Amino acid sequence: MEQTHGSPGPSDDPLPMQLLATTPLTIRLLGTLRVDRNGTVLGAHDLGGPKPRQVLEILLLRLGRPISKERLIELLWEGHPPAEALPTLESYVCVLRRHLQPGSGRTGPFQTVNGGYVIERSFVELDLDRFDTLYRHAQQSAAAERLPMLRQALALATAPLLGDELLPLWAAEERALHSARVTAARIMAAESAAELNLAEEAVGWAQLALGDDPLNEHAWTALILGLEQAGRPAEGLQAYESFRLALDRELGCAPGDVLRAAQVRLLQATADGEFSTVLAALLMLHDQHRRATPFGASYPHADRLVQASLREAEHVLDAFLRRVRIEA
Repeated sequence: MEQTHGSPGPSDDPLPMQLLATTPLTIRLLGTLRVDRNGTVLGAHDLGGPKPRQVLEILLLRLGRPISKERLIELLWEGHPPAEALPTLESYVCVLRRHLQPGSGRTGPFQTVNGGYVIERSFVELDLDRFDTLYRHAQQSAAAERLPMLRQALALATAPLLGDELLPLWAAEERALHSARVTAARIMAAESAAELNLAEEAVGWAQLALGDDPLNEHAWTALILGLEQAGRPAEGLQAYESFRLALDRELGCAPGDVLRAAQVRLLQATADGEFSTVLAALLMLHDQHRRATPFGASYPHADRLVQASLREAEHVLDAFLRRVRIEA
């Protein structure tokens, strides 16, 4: 299914506050469907049944953009419409108009256009639309402005999109698209918080992102760097090891350069005195060994390089241990 929300356009900017104050419909799509019509609250079961409700939801996902009757019929009946699909759809629209704009006929938010329908965005304050607008503007802003926008957006996205629509394919696709955007917003919030030296907040957003996508390397990076920034190196190392094991088990690969460098710093931060230097040398040698034999491949000079690395590691350790014995 085509993506039906979040596309930039000239009408996607937030509505002026004076207009929002007089908006006839305030609608929630995140979580349980809820329509507030000037103080009258309509729930998912107050809109004439499942199919009329789905008509409303599909149009709200394309807020301000028309959708044809043919497309609505295709989505509602998942490619297998009944013989009377068109008059049935038109009857659903009549039911929705009675609920959403009683006494207004065709002059309210739910309007007929050539061959289809549209919900005019100037009549509606929609939580999903607000989330998308804040997220898009945050992407174009510096950290100091970005983080407050992301906080507002993510405060709206505490429940899954279209929580009432568990079965239709179009709803599942939209829910997955929105969930990916929420995860990306949480990672961006973590990175923005870290940039502003708000380490604990960065850790919190990263943990939420990992709850969505446990193998997301960007989220793990934000978490581990946030723990490092927060002065929690032992927890950072634990997080690194958890991610390394999960990657190896699920995908057969290892963390990237940024995380391996973070691991070295975290190990040094948890080591004392000279041992920190020794540890850094050994980690560097281990990394050279890994690079000499990428993905376990066999190269002509790999054995020679490995043996040289091991000899150098042995010299470093021997020198360190001799000094420890003398000092003891």
